[in-house]
Amino acid sequence: MSPDASLTLRTITREEHLAFIRSLPSASHLQVPSWGEVKSEWRSESIGWIDASGAVVGAGLVLYRQLPKLKRYLAYLPEGPTIDWCDQDLDRWLSPMLAHLKAQGAFSVKMGPPVVIRRWESTTIKEAIAGGQAKRLRDLDPDWYEPQAFELADRLRRGGWLQGEDGGAGFGDVQPRYVFQVALAGRSLDDIQRGFNQLWRRNIKKAEKSGVEVVQGGYEDLAVFHRLYVTTAERDHFTPRPLGYFQRMWQTLNSEDPNRMRLYLAYHDGEPLAGTTMLTVGEHVWYSYGASADHKREVKPSNAIQWRMMRDAYALGAGVYDLRGISDTLDRNDHLFGLIQFKLGTGGQAAEYLGEWDFPLNKLLHKALDLYMSRR
Repeated sequence: MSPDASLTLRTITREEHLAFIRSLPSASHLQVPSWGEVKSEWRSESIGWIDASGAVVGAGLVLYRQLPKLKRYLAYLPEGPTIDWCDQDLDRWLSPMLAHLKAQGAFSVKMGPPVVIRRWESTTIKEAIAGGQAKRLRDLDPDWYEPQAFELADRLRRGGWLQGEDGGAGFGDVQPRYVFQVALAGRSLDDIQRGFNQLWRRNIKKAEKSGVEVVQGGYEDLAVFHRLYVTTAERDHFTPRPLGYFQRMWQTLNSEDPNRMRLYLAYHDGEPLAGTTMLTVGEHVWYSYGASADHKREVKPSNAIQWRMMRDAYALGAGVYDLRGISDTLDRNDHLFGLIQFKLGTGGQAAEYLGEWDFPLNKLLHKALDLYMSRR
C-alpha cells in the first residue's frame, strides 16, 4: 500500500475479521473475534480498515462497557488494534477509528499497541538481581530495543493520546506491560531445554522419575482444573473466575479454531496436582491460566506441565512461547518477585510492550471514570 493511500473504516463481519487474522503470522489472542464472546459482560464489535481496492488491511476487536444509567461507553481494544504500527502516518489509521467509536457512543478509548519496546535476556536479569544493581527492569539497560517504538510513543502523545507515568494511562494498564517469552523459532527442543537453568532441568527430571503424567484435557476436565484454580485463588488471595467462564472460553474459542485453547493437567498417582490453559493464534502461543494443589509440590508438576506445553507449542510450529505477565520488580523482598523468579528459569527474555493509551473523547466523563477507578 502506498503511504499516501487513504483508508476507510467500517464494521466488518466475524468472517472478514478472522480471514484477516489468519493472513498474519500472529495477532494477540485478545484480538480474535471470539474473544468478544468470552467477555460477555461487554458489547463487542469487529472493525476493519479498508484500502482503495476494498481489501481489509487492519482490524480491531472493540469491547464496549456502558456507564451506569448513561448510553455512553468506554471503548477498549485489548492488545490492539492490529494495524501497521510502523506507518509514519498514524493519523490515517487512528482518526477514522476515533470518529467511528465516537459515533458509537464512546466517551473514552483505551488501546494497547502490540509493539515491543525493549527486551532483556535471562542472564542480564539474573546478574542484576545477584548484584543488586537495579530494583526494576526499567532501570536496567536492555539487551535489545526498538527505536521506532519510542518514535511511535511520541507520535501518540502529539496526537492527544495519554499515558500515565507508570505505563498505565487513566485507568491503569489492564493487560500486562511486561511479559516473559521463550523463543522457539530456529531452535531444536534440546537447545530450548539447554537454555533452562539447572533447577528447571532437575525439576523436569524429578517429575519424570516421580511418575508425574501430563495429559491434554477436554471440556469435561475443566471442572478438575477449576477445583485446582479455586485452591490457587485461596492461597494467593485473588477472586477466582467461575467455572462457567472457562467453559464459555473453551466453547467460543475452539469453535473458531480447534487449536485456539487447550487444557493440560498434571497427575501423580491418579491425583490432579496442576492445571494450565494454553492459547494459540498463528505462530504465537500463550500460557494463559495456571493452577496447582497445595501439596505434593516436591514432585514438581508445574515444571513438567510447562515443558509439555512448550513441546506441544513447538510441534504446532510456534515461534514464541509466551508465559505472559511479570512485574518489573527485581527486588527479592517484593511480593511480586516470584512472578519473574519462576519464569527466569526457562532462559527466555523479559519483554516490555508500549503499554496502554487513552484518548478522552469526552474529557469530563473520562475524568469521572478515572477518579472512580483510582478509588477502587
